[in-house]
Amino acid sequence: MSNASTLKSKTAKGLLWGTLSNGAQQVLTLVFGIWLARMLSTADYGMVGQLTIFSLIASTIQESGFTAALVNRPTIEHRDYNAVFWFSLPASLLLYTLLFFAAPFIANYYRDARLIPLSRYLFLSFIISSMSIAPSALLLKQMKVREKTLSNLIAMIVSGIVGITLAYHHFEYWGIATQTLVYVGLNTALYWWFARWHPTFQWDFSPVRQMFGFSSRLLITNLVSHINNNFFSLILGRVYNAQMVGNYTQANKWNFMGHSVVTGIVNGVAQPLFVETQDDRERQARVFRKMLRFTCFLAFPIMFGLSIISRELILIALGEKWEMATRILMLLCISGAFLPASTLYTQFLLSRGRSGTYMWGLIVMVICQLIAAIFSAPFGVMVMLLPYIIINFLWVGVWHFFVRQELCIGYWQVLCDIAPFLLVSVGVMGGVYLGIEQLKWSLLASLLAKIVCAAPLYPLILWMLHSDILQESIDYLLKKRRKV
Repeated sequence: MSNASTLKSKTAKGLLWGTLSNGAQQVLTLVFGIWLARMLSTADYGMVGQLTIFSLIASTIQESGFTAALVNRPTIEHRDYNAVFWFSLPASLLLYTLLFFAAPFIANYYRDARLIPLSRYLFLSFIISSMSIAPSALLLKQMKVREKTLSNLIAMIVSGIVGITLAYHHFEYWGIATQTLVYVGLNTALYWWFARWHPTFQWDFSPVRQMFGFSSRLLITNLVSHINNNFFSLILGRVYNAQMVGNYTQANKWNFMGHSVVTGIVNGVAQPLFVETQDDRERQARVFRKMLRFTCFLAFPIMFGLSIISRELILIALGEKWEMATRILMLLCISGAFLPASTLYTQFLLSRGRSGTYMWGLIVMVICQLIAAIFSAPFGVMVMLLPYIIINFLWVGVWHFFVRQELCIGYWQVLCDIAPFLLVSVGVMGGVYLGIEQLKWSLLASLLAKIVCAAPLYPLILWMLHSDILQESIDYLLKKRRKV
């Protein structure tokens, strides 16, 4: 079998398992999330949501961009993984110590003393997760998407059961924190099991120094990215209250469930695929464009579809207490529709070693969003979201500017690639929304009507337009079914 055929097969398998993984994870997240949201209050979610940004920043520092750096190395040895492991673990212990003593200051910022013990308990998660960096990178490097899928699903099921049990026994926000710890711990253990790798007591940190130029820029980038994804909670927790943070956190969770179905697929195969094809620019350009079409083919209908059913979905699933979250989710989904495409662009830049470009591009974007959010905060969360959405949309064009320097792909070519999926999605979802809303049906009837109308109409129109991506997806699924 040729290298091209082997790569195509590995990519197809990765996409298939990535699709199954993310689909299953979102279903489980949905089931457990609905159960917990009905049992807990908006303030319970807000309590943990206020600490999320600190957990993510600490986790990013201890990871330091080494996962991507390891995957990006053309050749890799045991000592590379070993050096990363022994760097990450002490770093996470140091960070936990600093945050342990910083807990009173965090609680004072939000004006809630309960956050002191809660933060010290929740922050244990990134100590545990530090031990998963090396085996996770090994699995990703080898494109073992199936093994990562099984790890994530098992950890999610067990932690979800634990979270529901604790909520039933009135542990409130402590249950959410414990669920996080169980998920991280079990997922880490399973990564080790599937990777069949273990560290050795060799104190050679030269691989870390070699990767630091790439990983340090990626570290800064990831820090900025987490700030970008969570600064709303930081601002809302200070300007408003935990209830508002809870509504935003719940809406953002549903938004994340939507777009991560696609971003998870992209992340699972994009960077290794681009590294494999880096010696043939024409082939790499063809691969990139096809990946972009596939990404938009999935992302636009999923996110615009989620937007038009946001009110019915949340009120039926979670109850009237989450009314505010429905309006937030409707807007977030518009931004979420373009995030998978942005992810694909940034994954390509990383595969070309341009972590600095990624870093500075993201920093400028976040600065713009932060300034807009701070000035609009007094006018409410809905007004804060508008510039956030606009900037996220425009930044796809910024990322393309940098990718264009590596590949001969013009703006017009990209527009032609994504326009059919964008126009069909907006037309179908917008038409269905306007039509059903006029009928003033019950929540359940409206939800079912929107799904029944929109779900078959989108692929039907693409089929009538002779979409290559749709046909290739159908052919591949039928081929896999015949083999089974």
